[in-house]
Amino acid sequence: MLNYDGKCRHLHGHNAKAEIEIEAASLDHRGMVMDFGDINAVVKSWIDRELDHKMLLCKDDPMLKTLQVLNEPCFVLDQNPTAENIAKLIYDYAVSQGLQVSEVRLWETPTSFAVYR
Repeated sequence: MLNYDGKCRHLHGHNAKAEIEIEAASLDHRGMVMDFGDINAVVKSWIDRELDHKMLLCKDDPMLKTLQVLNEPCFVLDQNPTAENIAKLIYDYAVSQGLQVSEVRLWETPTSFAVYR
């Protein structure tokens, strides 16, 4: 991570879990806000395709060009790939697909998470 002095300043990976909260003023004819399968079809498939097993890097990271030359899979963000920015990225994608998202909670570890609303 750029401009950060903690232990996450070094290249590393995480296994994260995303919780997506959907809201609506009323339930549909099935008694649902939205079927979980429909959410997965939109968001989980995008996460699996775009983020899973890829190095998430800021566009200004000095390692980006080297990894790209080596054909290493990368997902490039405009800012540091913090839990907060990844939660926002997922939120923005879900909203762009028409989901009525109220928040995304990204669990970086079993005890640490970030929320974007």
